[in-house]
Amino acid sequence: MLRELLLPLVKYFSPFNIFRYLTFRSAYAAITALLIVFLFGPTVIRKLGVLKFGQSVRQDGPQSHLAKMGTPTMGGILIIAGVAVSVMLWQDVRNPLTWIVLFALVGFGAIGTADDLLKIKKRNSDGLSPTRKLLLQFTVSMVVALGLYFIGGENSTKVYIPFFKTHILDLGVFWVPVAMIYVTAWSNAVNITDGLDGLATGLVIMAIIAFSILTYVSGRADWADYLKIPYVKGAGELTVFNLALLGACTGFLWFNSHPAEVFMGDAGSLSLGGVLGVLSLIVKKEILLLLIGGVFVMELGSVMLQVLYFKATKGKRLFRMAPLHHHYELAGLKETKVVVRFWIMGGMFALLALSTLKIQ
Repeated sequence: MLRELLLPLVKYFSPFNIFRYLTFRSAYAAITALLIVFLFGPTVIRKLGVLKFGQSVRQDGPQSHLAKMGTPTMGGILIIAGVAVSVMLWQDVRNPLTWIVLFALVGFGAIGTADDLLKIKKRNSDGLSPTRKLLLQFTVSMVVALGLYFIGGENSTKVYIPFFKTHILDLGVFWVPVAMIYVTAWSNAVNITDGLDGLATGLVIMAIIAFSILTYVSGRADWADYLKIPYVKGAGELTVFNLALLGACTGFLWFNSHPAEVFMGDAGSLSLGGVLGVLSLIVKKEILLLLIGGVFVMELGSVMLQVLYFKATKGKRLFRMAPLHHHYELAGLKETKVVVRFWIMGGMFALLALSTLKIQ
């Protein structure tokens, strides 16, 4: 919005020309979102505590987690608010991709908020029914997928994999339901991972740094041609969104690190996961996201394997507990050690994914 308001005034005040530059606006989007979360965080956390919006803890989980009972939850609204305000200030609001990613952030955040509120009302970990939650997630995913389909045309339906210069498959209209399932899966993958203090927040930070690079190079025809990756018109502007998200998550991690003063809740985890999926669809890095978010894949995979193994063996467990981070806790590792080691893995996955860009 500042870009649209101030650029026309360049002829009267030449320093306003700086708003043309994506790097300038991206940097200040990060600072703005970080400050919003950092400054308003204590007030929001205190208000959540007064309203008794406390976390419910699984009784069958690690016993150390019982101490977390009552810790304010639904802190993801801080991240959403910080990103939304920052994006509206610094990003090009005439770019349709701006509204698609904002819709995904707020849409999935609304589903998560409803889920959190039900858990608080019932005073247990049962929120929205799985069927209702999936239907709502598919609805948001469908709007996003259709928006990208009509904006991107035939280019949006192509699937690329690392190491290949051209697309390997064009799904056509069938891309829409595939995209819906994909985005919903990522929303749930981050939600499942959000079980330890700072774990999901730190991993999202790693992934969003990678996507900041991807959106920037994908949105520049010269860089895209040099790297032999798909050029996506307008994608560069999403770097502002990514940096805003990076700033908001960094500010939130200040309060979410062990011992957590607040949890993001489903309001944060569902929205962050959904946004990662949407960003990958936009820059045509759907398969690469499986590597960037490798830890999320491991966490979601551990739950699926646990269920399948339990049914196949009539009651036996493959892991001590799923998702995977609880398995390592029950194996004797302290929560902080599990979190830091998973962060390290997340950073390595992100670096490995970025290294594939020139290997085409």
